[in-house]
Amino acid sequence: MTMSPLISAMIAAAHAAGEGLIADRERIATLTIHSKAGAADMFTEADLRAEATVREHLMAHAPDYGFLGEEGGLTPGRDADHVWVVDPLDGTTNFLTGSPLFAVNIALARQGDVIAGVTYVPAMNELFWAETGSGAWLGEKRIAISPRTTIEESVLGVGIPFATKPDHDQFYAEMERLTPRVTGIRRLGAGAIDMAWVACGRHDAYWEQSVSAWDMAAGVVIVREAGGVVTDTRGGELDLMNGTVLASTPAIHAGLLAALARV
Repeated sequence: MTMSPLISAMIAAAHAAGEGLIADRERIATLTIHSKAGAADMFTEADLRAEATVREHLMAHAPDYGFLGEEGGLTPGRDADHVWVVDPLDGTTNFLTGSPLFAVNIALARQGDVIAGVTYVPAMNELFWAETGSGAWLGEKRIAISPRTTIEESVLGVGIPFATKPDHDQFYAEMERLTPRVTGIRRLGAGAIDMAWVACGRHDAYWEQSVSAWDMAAGVVIVREAGGVVTDTRGGELDLMNGTVLASTPAIHAGLLAALARV
């Protein structure tokens, strides 16, 4: 296993941000909590510090690339073809409530296609990473999607719409169609971890109907390099800005698309 300079820089940025998040987790009671769109959608100084850390590291590696961060939005770069896509703290609610399921997500998109991704779960010391053509990895171990071949055997991950999200009726319909057919459905509360778990076979699929580019971007290349399929939830070519994602094993992808058909 040989890491490229690109992946090495992304991993260094993720580790640095993760160290800061672990330190901030020890002083959660002192963090000021801000609301983006109601009490269910929060961020803190920890999010802001982590994004600043990631940005500093990535800009040192490639100062001409654009930067799209959850907290700071889009800063165009002189190189219009390349954009970093970053969620410095995916799973803020988990972070604030003591769950270890939160992650630093870093992706690089070239002309809208993700070519490298890192998802680092610092509280569990798990580092998922991939670069196009180089496979998907959990630390130094190469990973692959689940060998299960039927929906009935499958364990699925899902993003459940909370108070400020749309498509609640759609979600109810999906549950009605799928819960009688599958082994289990899980909600981790951090979409990038869901996608990483598809890549390493812990889940057979993950979908969400209202998801941001920075939540899914890193997972796109990790799942694909592990042998999975990533589309939007109607089966179309994935658009990071489109807001929906379905990552799955190839064997169950078509069946899931039928179950996710619009109400």
